[in-house]
Amino acid sequence: MQYETLSLEQADGIAVITLRRPDVLNALDTRMRAEITHAVGNAGKAARVVVLTGEGHAFCSGQDLGDRASVAGINLERTLRDEYIPMLMAVVECPVPVLAAVNGTAAGAGANLALAADVVIACESAGFIQAFTRIGLIPDAGGTHFLPRRIGMAKAMGAALFADRISARQASDWGMIWEVFPDAEFAGGWRTRAAHLAQGPTQAYARVKRALRASPGNSLSEHLFLEGQLQGQCGRTRDFQEGVMAMLEQRPPRFEGR
Repeated sequence: MQYETLSLEQADGIAVITLRRPDVLNALDTRMRAEITHAVGNAGKAARVVVLTGEGHAFCSGQDLGDRASVAGINLERTLRDEYIPMLMAVVECPVPVLAAVNGTAAGAGANLALAADVVIACESAGFIQAFTRIGLIPDAGGTHFLPRRIGMAKAMGAALFADRISARQASDWGMIWEVFPDAEFAGGWRTRAAHLAQGPTQAYARVKRALRASPGNSLSEHLFLEGQLQGQCGRTRDFQEGVMAMLEQRPPRFEGR
């Protein structure tokens, strides 16, 4: 696919997908949703970590509402089913870690695109807004799934009903995101985190994702059984052997992702 709304750069095991519609705060249109789905799917096959970020002052402002004619005739259920679900599942089911580097405002579906990632890192000036009730809608793009699991029902309900801006620091304090960097340190901070993941045990990371995402739907006995299966698979990887040898030899491990 020839990308028009984003760029995909790959180096040193890191694939960086940058949303590039800064004139509309990287709002999501049909083309961008298709391109994100394609880019994440392809990057997940070649890279060892995928980074989602935005160009300009915003990460993503959510659904593009600039064209009033198209919005008036939009079938929201069909759009969510045919365009948003494939995009979000590409992020959630990516076999390598997905890191959202939130460089500015993440609003509406843009906030929930970030929350679909495995790890969210934000600059201090960023903010998260579940803006849906401002236009008579409910949080979508996974918002009603991600929010209560990350911050609990009380704060999720408040965020959804009031549609207040949640600062990056507040989001971190609530457990919505992983880490906040001062703006001047943000680019270096997320790149350091991405490099750490790119040099890590890729097979173990894939199974960490699977185990943690399965946890809410499993009973304890079911989950202990799943843990055993996944750990058995990890124990047969070259990275496990390398990790043990590195520990015994008191040196940094050299993981190959195999």
